[in-house]
Amino acid sequence: MFKGLRTDIRAIRERDPAARSSLEVLLLYSGLHALMWYRWSHFLYRHHLFFFARLTSQLARFLTGIEIHPGAQIGRGVLIDHGSGVVIGETAVVGDGCTIYQGVTLGGTGKDKGKRHPTLGNNVMVGAGAKILGPFSVGDNAKIAAGAVVLDPIPADCTAVGVPARVVRRAAERVPCKQDMDQVHMPDPVSQELCRLRYQVEQLEKRLSQAEQKK
Repeated sequence: MFKGLRTDIRAIRERDPAARSSLEVLLLYSGLHALMWYRWSHFLYRHHLFFFARLTSQLARFLTGIEIHPGAQIGRGVLIDHGSGVVIGETAVVGDGCTIYQGVTLGGTGKDKGKRHPTLGNNVMVGAGAKILGPFSVGDNAKIAAGAVVLDPIPADCTAVGVPARVVRRAAERVPCKQDMDQVHMPDPVSQELCRLRYQVEQLEKRLSQAEQKK
């Protein structure tokens, strides 16, 4: 347990430039506190002490503003940055090295039974306010833009933006052991579509001009 805690603290220090020391992270970071409470509630849940597991998770929600169901499965080295309003459902799975910003929901749609919540691969970044809803997978190293609403699977190494979200970038290569934390410089699908339409109009105008010259 303490080895896992050191991994979580190290992940926060590597990815959050505001973290000045391990002691500061341990004492003052609500995202880390939420994960610490979750580890205990998940232990109770796995031993079928469901009432006490939920009691622990609700106490954690009151103290941190982050709601993690004790049945969720969360890996190591996860960073919940700021964290206010984060909700992680019972059957959600979060892989190692993921980064989750404030206001994120890993939830269900209300129409599924059994597995109802999403599965995040390793090193996934979920931007502020994003909603991932349903029992599907988001591949390793994927990035979900702030405010996106994801309703379908996202392949590995892809960037998804928009409402509903769609893939706008597929990485040709990635750099291992270093997560890209940039939430700003993501492709704008509307701008890309306008550029494509502008190009088509220019080509049509060129063809029309050539046809008129031939007459």
